[in-house]
Parts: sequence; structure tokens; C-alpha cells
Amino acid sequence: MLWDEFPTHKKIGGAPLNVALRMNSLGATITIISKIGNDTNGEEIIKYIDNHKVNSELIQIDNDYKTGVVHVMINEKGNASYDIHYPSAWDKICISDKMIKIISDADAFVFGSLVCRDEVSRSTLMTLLDKAKYKILDANLRAPYYTLDILIELMNKADFIKLNDEELVEISKKMNSPYNSFEQNIKFISEKTNTQQICVTKGAFGAVLYNKGKFYYNSGYFVNVVDTVGAGDSFLATLIIRLLKGKSPQKSLNYACAIGALVAASEGANPDISIEQLKSFMNI
Repeated sequence: MLWDEFPTHKKIGGAPLNVALRMNSLGATITIISKIGNDTNGEEIIKYIDNHKVNSELIQIDNDYKTGVVHVMINEKGNASYDIHYPSAWDKICISDKMIKIISDADAFVFGSLVCRDEVSRSTLMTLLDKAKYKILDANLRAPYYTLDILIELMNKADFIKLNDEELVEISKKMNSPYNSFEQNIKFISEKTNTQQICVTKGAFGAVLYNKGKFYYNSGYFVNVVDTVGAGDSFLATLIIRLLKGKSPQKSLNYACAIGALVAASEGANPDISIEQLKSFMNI
């Protein structure tokens, strides 16, 4: 959990929080695990989360490190690049018995790779992964904060992996994949990590979902992009919610791509999007 600081303003964000807020808006009961500093930025995040009815009991407060901040740069096409302050409070998340209990009871556990950049939070995550029933990895590759060894360990522990197209190419190459095509590299990673569900987003060009041996496709929805911050997070939240509810993989992918497009057409990571607005956009 952190603040995305744009050139002219700042907004509350962080990929796991963005996923949590969107899943919550779609009807899931969500508890978020993170750490904030004992500062005004942290207090504002807690108020924001409580107002959105997301359970904040596992958010820790650190007196030594500040609440996370990311400097976001947006180019002329609306694509974002990030400067992520280190160390931040969320790098120092400590394990607790309550955390283990909630994770053990949950239907799903969504986690990112960036939290592994610090040994303290990485150790906590590895403990929780051994307790979770269904593990969803959102690979946010942010140089220089990752290594191939840790990525492979996380993918091996995951039941579902979400990548973007650039991450797919980078990881496949680092794993010495002999292939060039999307589908071959997705199957390569699936076989190497024993993961039956992998989704790869392709920006404006939609996404590919590999689900238990079968591929599903959506070619994307046209929008005028304002900024891409949080679009992939809302995409993942929507896809996971629908798959957990037993909805068809194809329709789940279609809904996820649509909501990702609507987020990209809005400012910030967590715009309000109603079901009516989503269905109107999809013409259903």
C-alpha cells in the first residue's frame, strides 16, 4: 500500500491494494496485508480503506520506516513508469498468528513479486504461501527489485500466474525457453512451474488466458487512454472473482478486459465502475 505521486497530484495505490479494492467492489470479502509508516500518509490510507469496507486488521504500523511512495511518470501514450522508494514500511511486514489464521481460512491469496525485494517481507510471504489454499501471483517486475531465482520460486508455489506481455518475454528468455510465440512460452512456463492457469495481458490488445490446457482470447476494447495505472490490477481482480465463482473462462476474460479498458480510460488506479456501466460498455 502506497501513494502514487504524479507530476501534478497523488493517489492511493499499490498493486495488491488496487486488486483488493476492485475485488471488494465486485462483492468479495477482502482482508489486505501490508504495512504503513506512523505518518499522515499512512493515516490517510487507513481511512481510505476503511471507507471502502476492506478489512484493515492485518495492516501493521512501523515507527522506523515511512509509508510507501512511488513517483509515477506518464508518457504521451498514457503509459506509466515508476520510481519506487526503498526501503518503505511495506518492505518490513512481519508474520503474525492472526495473519496465518486468516490466510489459512481464505478461498484465495493474491500476492505480488515486488514485496520480495526485502528479506523481512519476503520471509513473511513464503510462510503464508505454505498456508494458503489457492495462490495467485501477480508478477510486477520492477528493475532492479527482482531475481530469476525468486521469481521461479514464486511461480512454483502459485496456482495462477498473471503476467504482462513484456514480462512473459523476459521470464521466458531467462528460463531459457526455445520458443518465440505467446502460446508456446505460456505452455513452457506452465510445464516448468506446474501451474495450470496463466494469464498474459497485452495492453490495448487484450489478453490470453491458459486455463487447464486450453487457451482463451480477447483482443481488447478501444478506449482513449488517460493513464494505465491500475488497469492490470482491476483486470486481475475481475478475472479471479469470476473464475472463483465458476464462471466460464471466456466470459471471465471478456469482463476482465473490459474493466481494464475502463480503468485505463480514467484517471488513477481505482475509479468507480458500476456493473451497469461495464455491461453498457460491452454491449451486453
